[in-house]
Amino acid sequence: MNIIEFKGITKKFGDFIANDKIDLTIKKGEIHCLLGENGAGKTTLMNNLFGLYNPEEGEIFLREKPCKIDNPHKAIELGLGMIHQHFMLIDRLTTTENIIVGEEPLKNGLVDMKKAREQVKQISDNYHLAVKTNEKIENISVGEQQRVEILKVLYRKAEILIFDEPTAVLTPQEVNNLFTTLRELKAGGKTIIFITHKLEETMNISDRVTVLRKGKVIGTVNTCDTSPKELARMMVGREVLLNVNKEKSDVGDNVLEVKDISLTGKHKNLLLKNINISIRKGEIVGIAGVSGNGQLELEECIAGLRKVTSGKIILDSEDITHAPTGIRRKRGLSHIPSDRLKRGLVPSYSLAKNIILGNQDSFTKNGFLLQNDINKYCKEVLEKFDVRCQSMNDTANNLSGGNQQKLVIGRELSTDPKFILAAQPTRGVDVGAIEFIHNNILEMRKQNKAILLISAELEELLSLADRILVIYEGEIVSKKNNYTKEELGLLMAGKKVPEEEKKELENRIQND
Repeated sequence: MNIIEFKGITKKFGDFIANDKIDLTIKKGEIHCLLGENGAGKTTLMNNLFGLYNPEEGEIFLREKPCKIDNPHKAIELGLGMIHQHFMLIDRLTTTENIIVGEEPLKNGLVDMKKAREQVKQISDNYHLAVKTNEKIENISVGEQQRVEILKVLYRKAEILIFDEPTAVLTPQEVNNLFTTLRELKAGGKTIIFITHKLEETMNISDRVTVLRKGKVIGTVNTCDTSPKELARMMVGREVLLNVNKEKSDVGDNVLEVKDISLTGKHKNLLLKNINISIRKGEIVGIAGVSGNGQLELEECIAGLRKVTSGKIILDSEDITHAPTGIRRKRGLSHIPSDRLKRGLVPSYSLAKNIILGNQDSFTKNGFLLQNDINKYCKEVLEKFDVRCQSMNDTANNLSGGNQQKLVIGRELSTDPKFILAAQPTRGVDVGAIEFIHNNILEMRKQNKAILLISAELEELLSLADRILVIYEGEIVSKKNNYTKEELGLLMAGKKVPEEEKKELENRIQND
């Protein structure tokens, strides 16, 4: 049975056609992936279904009956629930308060919190979605926040769950937990629509896949009948290099040295402990670790966003330990931040203003901005880094996530840096953009730049890095040139590799 059917759905924003005559069916009880590049129209299509947008043309059928869903409240009444990429939770409220808001159980005219907690616990137990019912949102992990969002829609008795890029902010372990939850939801009779641009997770979790490109349906396939290579071709419209071709590099002198740095937190706890890293010209050093083990703190210390408690940071033989971020940039440090919206962009600024951020002095004379020079420079960056936009006067918040990331990377790599701090450079971007970003990072390596790559993507680290350091609870616990994914996984979890396993892994590396 088709639980949802789209017939000829068209959605426009001005002259831009986001969804172009889309025909699509979703079967009851399946996990259906909507796959496509950033800006392909996936989220727009689901926003039409959830009543956030109203299409200009076409019809939506729900349970084989025509249905006009013109607002989210009606969508919820019809059994739809949407878990957005950026969680819609109130930090100062508890998990239970967030789940029941707007649907509170009452007793004598007051909210019955005891009953609410019991209801939340029952749903949580049914689907193995463990949450701390009395904990404030600001005090729980990203993975647990996502579980709260899922519980919100289940509490409202949703039968059809829409997940918009649900793995974009999760660690590999949290992704595995989410996939276990999705399979349990499916086993319980729920229908799952899963928006993504990641091929590996599409192959892992879905029953069927529909590929969108530039607002149009390219095709729908059974997952068991396709391959990552074929899906990538459908997404991008050309063959995509899924494996990185990395040439051997002749490394030079040290460019960045992190010497015995430690960082103490608010409660006198050690966030970083005696970290030592050296990165040479023409070298990519990777940092592997489960989120929350010190990667963010290390990134912020090197970038100058946090003051180290002890130790030194040396850039090109100069001590920058206490230098502000502006001085570090002038000395040749470029920073691709792990959170592009919080640290990388001013969303309300134009693309041109964002591109010269941190480098505006180069485009100023007598206190005035040199607009012609800015326009010329920005046009070059936008073209070189394939940032797809209407014009350089667009604001950054109008770009898709992948194009926002390419904007940040274009700015940071266009300043002829000596050292590049690349934190989660491909987080939340599609396969075509990943290929593009990887090629640009390798080009920087070829130009003798020193690169520190902090990434939650193990394949990315294994493909790009010349050396990998494993961080666990704020401490470097292992460093070498070659790892397998299994070995990295054990070390990231704080476990030692047994001797017999270590020999087997070493033999496998040699054979590879």
